[in-house]
Amino acid sequence: MITTRTKGSSRTERDRGLATVWAAGAVAALLALAAFGINLGAAVSGRHRAEAAADLAALAAAGHAADGEPAACAQGSRVTDAMAAPLVSCHLSGWEAFVETEVRAPISMLPGPTAHGRARAGPVSE
Repeated sequence: MITTRTKGSSRTERDRGLATVWAAGAVAALLALAAFGINLGAAVSGRHRAEAAADLAALAAAGHAADGEPAACAQGSRVTDAMAAPLVSCHLSGWEAFVETEVRAPISMLPGPTAHGRARAGPVSE
């Protein structure tokens, strides 16, 4: 027995499989949202790590400013190495230490995003 569709076929027959398409679209949207959230969290985490490492390195360098720039920056570098945040630049200006660090995002799915942290530490001027 052969059945053919007629012009008056019911709506449920025409909509067959539509829920699968909607479900696949919803899953794709949720996956895209999750990927965005993971990348955003990785970027924020990287920025916080870079800033914290720069702050602590600047304090360490400023604490050793009397020993000269090489010794002060070596101390700042020890701090950033321990925090897995490479020291990009370090210099002294009088008793003030200026430090810049760079951190790669830990879980990012995008190639090469980095976070930068800058800090300055020294005596408070009155």
